[in-house]
Amino acid sequence: MRVGLARSLRRLRPETWSGTLTRRARTDLSFADRAQRLGPPLLLDTSVYVDMLEGSANPALDALLETRQIQHSAIAVGELCHNFGRLTPDHPGSADVLRELSQVVDAIPGHRLDAPTSGVLLEAGILAGLLFRLGRLPKGQEVAAFNDAAIYLQALEQGYTVLTRNIRDFDLMNQILPAGRILFYDRTS
Repeated sequence: MRVGLARSLRRLRPETWSGTLTRRARTDLSFADRAQRLGPPLLLDTSVYVDMLEGSANPALDALLETRQIQHSAIAVGELCHNFGRLTPDHPGSADVLRELSQVVDAIPGHRLDAPTSGVLLEAGILAGLLFRLGRLPKGQEVAAFNDAAIYLQALEQGYTVLTRNIRDFDLMNQILPAGRILFYDRTS
């Protein structure tokens, strides 16, 4: 995706969107437990790493991760690394959490880690604004909306499928720009 504001505005047409968007029914969405084991590479949203680390990923997610090619976004890895600055160093649990995060980040093969292009980031700003306005997201969610939009558009540009638990944001983005592919999953209870 080349950097081009005019092109992105033509593609997303923010001036044509008004009102609100609501989530579609679960039956209208694609979930990992019903997905083909073989298919396009998966680009992991941050929720996948979190759920894997917490042990709350369901078996369908595990099976899919074993059979599909896995790609990593620098955006999601950056969200994980936010904890290295955020967590209080002298808190009793911080060292263990940061050690686990270090192992996850260090295990990502360099050839499977990609950063979004400048064009993706430009368009992510517009898409995040639409998501924020049409989805009536609460104030304080602007950065999260931008990061989600960057991951969605990065996957679209590279031909990947986003794997995420975040139904609210990714379903709304997919309604705005339906060309992207998403697989959702639920945590185990």
